[in-house]
Amino acid sequence: MLLIDQRIQRSLVSGIAATTLFSCAMVAVAAPHLEPGPEPTVHTQEAFAPEDNFTAKWTRADARQIKRMSDPRAVSRQSSMPAEYTMPNVPQDFPDMSNEQVWVWDSWPLTDANANQYSVNGQEIIFSLVADRNLVFDERHVFAKIGYFYRPAGIPAEQRPANGGWTYGGLVFDEGVTGQIFKDQSYSHQTQWSGSARIFPGGEIKLFFTDVAFYRDAEGKDIKPYDPQIALSVGKVHANKEGVKFTGFDKVIPLLSADGTYYQTGEQNPYFNFRDPFTFEDPAHPGETFMVFEGNSAMPRESAACTAEDLGYREGDSYAETVEEVSASGATYQIGNIGLARAKNADLTEWEFLPPILSANCVTDQTERPQIYMKDGKYYLFTISHRGTYAAGLDGPEGVYGFVGDGLRSDYQPMNQGSGLVLGNPTNLNFNGGFPFAPDYNQPFGHFQSYSHYVMPGGLVQSFIDTIGTEGNFRRGGTLAPTVKIDIEGASSAVDYSYGSYGGGLGGWADIPANLNVNPGGQSQPLKK
Repeated sequence: MLLIDQRIQRSLVSGIAATTLFSCAMVAVAAPHLEPGPEPTVHTQEAFAPEDNFTAKWTRADARQIKRMSDPRAVSRQSSMPAEYTMPNVPQDFPDMSNEQVWVWDSWPLTDANANQYSVNGQEIIFSLVADRNLVFDERHVFAKIGYFYRPAGIPAEQRPANGGWTYGGLVFDEGVTGQIFKDQSYSHQTQWSGSARIFPGGEIKLFFTDVAFYRDAEGKDIKPYDPQIALSVGKVHANKEGVKFTGFDKVIPLLSADGTYYQTGEQNPYFNFRDPFTFEDPAHPGETFMVFEGNSAMPRESAACTAEDLGYREGDSYAETVEEVSASGATYQIGNIGLARAKNADLTEWEFLPPILSANCVTDQTERPQIYMKDGKYYLFTISHRGTYAAGLDGPEGVYGFVGDGLRSDYQPMNQGSGLVLGNPTNLNFNGGFPFAPDYNQPFGHFQSYSHYVMPGGLVQSFIDTIGTEGNFRRGGTLAPTVKIDIEGASSAVDYSYGSYGGGLGGWADIPANLNVNPGGQSQPLKK
């Protein structure tokens, strides 16, 4: 079995020059027609120091561009959104990557500090949230565990088995390991939520994840707010042609809990969000490691307020709302943000909060699984959000939202007509959405087809299947969707419908390819396909 030696360090350091974070040139597309409405907020993309007290705003004026791009004439079951920002339709007869062993949703690759994706001794490795198939699919969140999959590297998607060719390796943690960090051991449920995985010299894996304790009574009602903590566990990877296994992962180190100053706590709001750590190094600040994560703005739920800056309307815009109108609508319950933290030591076991890099006050309540992606000297901040978490008066598809700036902390400009929408499910904003467990008859089959997207090297995007179909004819997922590709250029992006051997822009099922391989000697090299 593989035990990587210290020589991997040179490969990881040089990874910034690899092809990882670069996608090919965007295919030129015409700007979508815009319906009447407000102009987006002016954003400069100007960079600030990571520790500066500047937070970019995804404003209501920005988010209202999504509705302006929607076709009001789109009929029942037809997408109203521009094709260039819409994920291709996923077939309902999808294969299952785990061969029905577990439900699978949020997934992430094994990466270095620059988001290069690694195979180890010829084995690609991914981590996923998994749950027992005996559970109803929508019960999975409070029973989630982190599992892993592996498959041989360097094989084109069209030559793999239909389900992606992954082997389920089992759970990362033994029972009881992740529950030890909680001061209150009276929890009713203890679960593991999303994060990221980094490879280091010696085959060391640092797994950053969200460790969660729920405190509920026999009827499932909260006794007190749940306790999510950003945590770290360290293990080692061993791989050969027979498979992959891990050692370690027998201890969990708590890193961060919401502070109530920058990031909302359970005392301020029992429904707060604090999760999904993604760590990386910023080439503009060598030797420092940063983390982005999902949070909420630190205001008490019942007294939260939004400002004119959160609304973001240009002076004299006849379509502008007032702060009073927005507050009266209940939009102040939606105050999502994307947090930033900085490591205080080389072991990445001590961290400090920095101010959030993006707020979405009175826009949306969820900015899940944020990540930093770099291309042509620009910093891209990607996140995912649900249609159902938008604030009153706003609407948009489930999917990926993106922002671009000149540095890690920037006056981020929402991509694509100033809206932020990068890759949404086929959606008709003229009709109600329903729910994944009860989709609306009038929505396209793909309205809930995918979620929890992760943008990979070269603009590839992976996600999991939630629900495909509409009222009376739908199938739940619990496996990874086909990979798709977006082309990125400046503040614009477009779906590459020429990608994939299956036609229509769909790549291989559950295709999460490594772009670098680490061999038994600890050397890394690009994968040839």
